[in-house]
Amino acid sequence: MPSLLELRNIRKQYPGVLALDDVGFELQAGEVHCLVGENGAGKSTLMKILSGAISKDSGEILVDDKHADIRSPADAQRLGIGIIYQDFKLVPDLSVAENILLGNEPTRGKTPFIDYDRMHSAAREAVALLGESIDTHALIASLSIAQRQIVEIAKALSRKIRILAMDEPSAPLTENELKNLFAIIRRLKSEGVGIIYISHRLEEIFEIGDRVTVLRDGKIVTTCPIRDADRRSLIRWMVGRELENEFPKIHLERGSEILRLEKISGGAVKDITLTLYKGEILGLAGLVGAGRTELALVIFGANAKDSGRIFLEDKEINPRSPREAIDAGIGLLTEDRNKFGLVMQMNVRENISLANLLELLKGPFINKREEVRAAQKYVGSLRIKTPSVEQEVENLSGGNRQKVVLARWLYTKSKVLIFDEPTVGIDVGVKLEIYNLINQLAQDGVGAIVISSDLPELLGLCDRIAVMYEGRITGIVSRHDATQEKIMTLATGGKEEALFVP
Repeated sequence: MPSLLELRNIRKQYPGVLALDDVGFELQAGEVHCLVGENGAGKSTLMKILSGAISKDSGEILVDDKHADIRSPADAQRLGIGIIYQDFKLVPDLSVAENILLGNEPTRGKTPFIDYDRMHSAAREAVALLGESIDTHALIASLSIAQRQIVEIAKALSRKIRILAMDEPSAPLTENELKNLFAIIRRLKSEGVGIIYISHRLEEIFEIGDRVTVLRDGKIVTTCPIRDADRRSLIRWMVGRELENEFPKIHLERGSEILRLEKISGGAVKDITLTLYKGEILGLAGLVGAGRTELALVIFGANAKDSGRIFLEDKEINPRSPREAIDAGIGLLTEDRNKFGLVMQMNVRENISLANLLELLKGPFINKREEVRAAQKYVGSLRIKTPSVEQEVENLSGGNRQKVVLARWLYTKSKVLIFDEPTVGIDVGVKLEIYNLINQLAQDGVGAIVISSDLPELLGLCDRIAVMYEGRITGIVSRHDATQEKIMTLATGGKEEALFVP
């Protein structure tokens, strides 16, 4: 039976980087073919070539066993190819409906005028397929990350697609949203749609996939049926070695208090009292909308508090802006690193030094030599994959972008670091590096707060876990007493399991 899609001998070279080296990939109708690999392995590059966003240097693409000349996204769409990117491709100042139907707007009869009633109706139907209800008149800029992902998926489903590539579609989704996504995938499979599914969440690969292909350093390592693989073998193929422990943990004696919140309220945050100690990794759990990120933004001075007090090393502080928080010794790795954590058009050097420019001043000018030296130091110590510190960060993989953000806060010598979803969209190898770095920070006396929707991550990494529900802390559990069931009970407002471990 001819393949729905076949990529043959695909090669792509960037300055100093061979992103894809003689890559072959095949997809059958009605199949979910998973594509896995570390950040920088070439997965997203391959999908951008398939979508027409970038051109291949050599190789061939076949659709229905016929040569396909894909030179633009329009060419891909005409062939029935849809792509959901890891980095959202939405227009913030347009509505949900305008984004979903962008380029396919219905018109009134033979006139060039858009039929907005039909457009909103079609958009609502596309969103409803995902089991969701989003106001189609709302601007994208007003939506949460999870809602924006729903719009991305609805946008692809609104077109008559035969091939759908999903690049980390589940990263911002809740458990129920993920179930809805998998239901949609199974329905599309039954209709003969071929799906390429990229995810760093390996448990999803085994739940939804039929076959899996592993990429490493731009080359194919193996392709096999899902039934012939297990989690351990996938990790070994991806990173080229065995990982003894996915969640390494250094056991430390708790130090003195470093951060104390007393009855903090503001916006979605209600009456939060919490203490963080030197050398401690404190987890912050809760469902989407629980107020975890909002609490981090209050501590970081990005959101105003209405009441309450913040103490850093037993001295009261009142950060009214991120600059004041940074000066006090607080750093934040944001959930949306591309929008809020990085300046995408700046290079690695500039992004690393961004929060520390005052220290780099030599008279009225920045000490470029010291800036380069510092950037090269962190590129080396964090093993950031980049041709040079002059490379623009938008050309880096997700994991390497996250390392650049981390390098910035290491350079400021922060006393408290808040990590908001630090490993979303990051492969297991880079996750291990980030866990080790957080452990090392704790060993150096830094107080770390880790916000994560990945419960095994919190359970494996944190000393205590504070659980939030509707803006309040419903319980704090120790590492030794914490279980997924107990945390989920607290995260859904359950009282019978409520614990508070000082």
